[in-house]
Amino acid sequence: MTEARVSPEDQRWMQRCLALAAQAAGQTAPNPLVGSVIVRDGIAVGEGYHPQAGQPHAEVFALRAAGDLAQGATLYVNLEPCNHTGRTPPCTEAILAAGIRRVVVGMVDPDPRVAGGGIVRLRRAGLTVDVGIEEPACQRLNEGFVHRILHQRPFGILKYAMTLDGKIATTSGHSAWVTSPAARREVHRLRSRCDAVIVGGNTVRRDNPHLTSHGQCDGPFGPVSDHRNPLRVVMSRQLDLPAAAHLWDVTVAPTVVFCGPDPNPQQHETLKEQGVEILSLPVLTPQAVMANLGDRGHLCALWECGGQLAALAIAAGCVQKVWAFIAPKIIGGATAPSPVAELGFTQMTDALALDKLSCQPIGPDYLITGYLAHSHQAQQNDHLNPL
Repeated sequence: MTEARVSPEDQRWMQRCLALAAQAAGQTAPNPLVGSVIVRDGIAVGEGYHPQAGQPHAEVFALRAAGDLAQGATLYVNLEPCNHTGRTPPCTEAILAAGIRRVVVGMVDPDPRVAGGGIVRLRRAGLTVDVGIEEPACQRLNEGFVHRILHQRPFGILKYAMTLDGKIATTSGHSAWVTSPAARREVHRLRSRCDAVIVGGNTVRRDNPHLTSHGQCDGPFGPVSDHRNPLRVVMSRQLDLPAAAHLWDVTVAPTVVFCGPDPNPQQHETLKEQGVEILSLPVLTPQAVMANLGDRGHLCALWECGGQLAALAIAAGCVQKVWAFIAPKIIGGATAPSPVAELGFTQMTDALALDKLSCQPIGPDYLITGYLAHSHQAQQNDHLNPL
């Protein structure tokens, strides 16, 4: 691809595309987040974003809004326009029909059905196409989509809250609350942008969580267009679960429980009667669960589990990013649980490294985010047994 000709104006309009795209955060799976702006003589004459799968793409909404003013204008879009017929017609044809003169693309679409084909089509038709404007931000916004395309399973985020001395609960198991209301609101916003949130049976038994967004629907660039809750996912090998729990109320949000091949038959029937989906797997592992979620078209899965399941998910390469909330508290306790259980490392040099780190205050707490180094993504620890 030709190197992008970056200008402050191009950056500004691409940032607007990202803000538009983020309004549909958590609602477009299996499709990406895409926003588009049409600019003529330095003025936006049309804009739009892709609201959900099956709906028109961002470019189409922007072209409709611009009408005849699209003739000779520049179209900005954070992801390469498609050049194939899926649920909707190719965006490249709509762009050509509207008389657009120049197209500015944030990043190439990794989907093999596109993968540069849209850019080639527009250039062959005589349009000027610049690629790579604000590309890191474009990649970050659609990291879930990119990961699913490349690996056929969702992008995994491990979220936990711990004290300054690394504890997620006291020695008695009490954990309400490690962090402040401000931090919990941030978690609710994160859930609203994910397609699924995953816990183990221990979390259900101990905490009886809701795992909803609690009405928080702000995205990274501002409010998203609608309140939503993710799919609640429970991993429980034998369905050793309480008969009554917040997660079994599927009028609030759907719940699926993944279990092993020999679950408790009585509990199986009890949960089914309440509308909970039960899926029995030959071997219950994080990889199997993530593969199923990928088949459902999910882009991002949030691990909000205890230390044992977190360790299994990390070892299986099912965690790509970490959200660690740190409270300025010290609880102590040699047996108090930590966010991640045994990984089998005996040397500090074995530690899994995070890169692309960020740190920000959230009320009295701090949020540290980072990505697990690529070399560890496919790591398998043979000494760890399935759940």
